[in-house]
Amino acid sequence: MAEAVELDSVSSGLRSMFFMLTPNESSFEKVEDVPLYVQQATPYFVGLMVLELVVGVLKTGAPGVTISDGFTSISAGMISRLPMLFMRGCELTSYMYVWDRYRLVELPWDSAWTWWFTFLGVDFCYYWVHRYAHEVAILWAAHQVHHSSEYYNLTTALRQSLTQQFTSWIFYLPIALAVPPSVFAVHIQLNLLYQFWIHTELINDLGPLEWIFNTPKHHRVHHGRNLYCIDKNYGGILIVWDRLFGTFAPESDKVVYGLVYPLNTFEILYVQLHYYFYLWRKSNSFKKISNKLLTFLNGPSWRPGKSRLGDHSKNPKITGKEVPHNPSWSLPLQVYVVLHFLLVLRTYHDVFENKMMLSQLTIVGMTSYILLTLTSLGFIIDQRPKAAVLEMLRCVVMVMMQRHSYVKPLLPSLASPTEVTTCSFSSYSSLPDVSWKMSPAARICEQ
Repeated sequence: MAEAVELDSVSSGLRSMFFMLTPNESSFEKVEDVPLYVQQATPYFVGLMVLELVVGVLKTGAPGVTISDGFTSISAGMISRLPMLFMRGCELTSYMYVWDRYRLVELPWDSAWTWWFTFLGVDFCYYWVHRYAHEVAILWAAHQVHHSSEYYNLTTALRQSLTQQFTSWIFYLPIALAVPPSVFAVHIQLNLLYQFWIHTELINDLGPLEWIFNTPKHHRVHHGRNLYCIDKNYGGILIVWDRLFGTFAPESDKVVYGLVYPLNTFEILYVQLHYYFYLWRKSNSFKKISNKLLTFLNGPSWRPGKSRLGDHSKNPKITGKEVPHNPSWSLPLQVYVVLHFLLVLRTYHDVFENKMMLSQLTIVGMTSYILLTLTSLGFIIDQRPKAAVLEMLRCVVMVMMQRHSYVKPLLPSLASPTEVTTCSFSSYSSLPDVSWKMSPAARICEQ
């Protein structure tokens, strides 16, 4: 009996990744009863990423993802969820507020008609969330994080923004006038999960499905920086919205992924926040207050005298021969970064699992440690001059937290080896300049 229940749970979890759940099995009366589909999807994320890696190697001879880029994408996904440690999601909180006070009608929560209506409503609203995230500069400052990878694989799907959730909730409020929060809570999660599997280059054409659904082929165009790709194919699950509103573009020339001006860094806080500082500097370059304000409200390419969305006449020309930023770094450093990334993933998992039992001060401390670790590892990948100093500081903090049981090793038997490895690296990184340069990792302090 228990095995049957577990098998059914696995089946349900896997099908939720492809929006293949039926209304009967995904309709709930209360918000509290709605499964945490996104949180429960972690094993499927990992499984599908490993599958893509294996198939990619077998099909093309290359893995299709680098340690540096995959690290940055997953780190962005981790950071995007950290606010959930301190508050309920903005989308659901604001939705329930409007539902409780301003709903016009109350559609039945257990009706298949309500379920399908919500599916269309959420996907329609997502189209406009996504479109305005590209057409309004202050919203693009958040969304550009997702487009910052120069690769296109399943880890790219996890490259999410820390700040986008603080504005996207506005677009879903009209649904709250009629649809119960429990139904909305299901569909806002399933809509997001569907968009995971379309971030791959391994699936080419899905035939007639391409006319209706958003597919890897369509979404590759959306992630391109080719002129024909920019501001196209916004759909979440359905591509019909793009066909209706004139934003659809078929895949043609080889897609070159990433931002128009690549970041060339793996420092995660810079990836998340740099565009806000750019907009501030851009607005300060104008004298008129109207132009200062329009810098944030018009399109990212807007300049005085241009249309609302600006133009792309000054974009670097795409030749199709562009090579993604992939700095070379020694194998020992790669092993080190992977090991400590797995350690911080364990801490990240633990803090979410135990957040109801932890004090706010403890959560703040562990969150700060997670951010410090991701930043420091990004410095190492970037080979920054201050990487060794920052990492030595982080290692001291890690050992202290581990000794006070705030940080756990991957396995209990690895507690001492982890400290030895950490202290060894700390000692190594604090050696005189001559000794440091004896290693290929010397570049970390030279650039």
